[in-house]
Amino acid sequence: MKITRQIDAIIYKNDEHTESSEELVSDETTTLIINDTTPRNFSTIPNALEDFATGYLIGEGIIKNIDEISKINIDKTLVKIQTKTKEENDDELVLCSDSSGGWRSKIKVIKKVESDLKVEKDDLIKNIEKLRKNASIWQKTGGTHVAAFVNKDKGKFIVREDVSRHVAVDKVIGAAAKERLDFSKSYIIYSGRMPADMVIKIARAGIPILASNAAPSFSGYTTAEKGNITLVGFIRGNRFNVYTHADRILF
Repeated sequence: MKITRQIDAIIYKNDEHTESSEELVSDETTTLIINDTTPRNFSTIPNALEDFATGYLIGEGIIKNIDEISKINIDKTLVKIQTKTKEENDDELVLCSDSSGGWRSKIKVIKKVESDLKVEKDDLIKNIEKLRKNASIWQKTGGTHVAAFVNKDKGKFIVREDVSRHVAVDKVIGAAAKERLDFSKSYIIYSGRMPADMVIKIARAGIPILASNAAPSFSGYTTAEKGNITLVGFIRGNRFNVYTHADRILF
């Protein structure tokens, strides 16, 4: 399936308009069916769907690691998943929708992330620029979010893009899980706000740092504080803000 598509457009600039063409990101409705339950629909770029499915399962707390997946079958944008553990109806979970219409869940009780990871300040500044340079679809269209999973132990910098910030992060979590990287010694850097529903995903995965060029919301801040997650925002040029658990950032 095509990732981008060309369309006709009129470009206006400096009091002049010309006929031209523009490249747009191609988004499709992707359907996840987990253990033959009700379908869950998401607006996604139709690539890296195995990464997306794996990361979604981990971020939603349906599985703890990749070994709990029995099978993933992908037919175009239909993804059928069988897991060795069944999704539980936990009283602490509340189903909701993310901004792209997919099913997400929030939790009342947040388990603290345990990690001794330390990150140099210059690494954050360097990696936000590296993130931009690797955002190939965004460079063509301006229509995606981009996320990277950074693991220094094995020198890994895994990048995925999507129209949904949630799905972009799901994809890098899934890709890292498939490579069996240590989540407690890794962090995610991405383009997007940091509200509670995003920070909860990071907490469930056991990732200690979430960094972005954008801002957190207060719900994201309080969730990170409770979950022992380091929240870094507004990484732009030679600056950034650390909102929670700043001991993981080496100045």
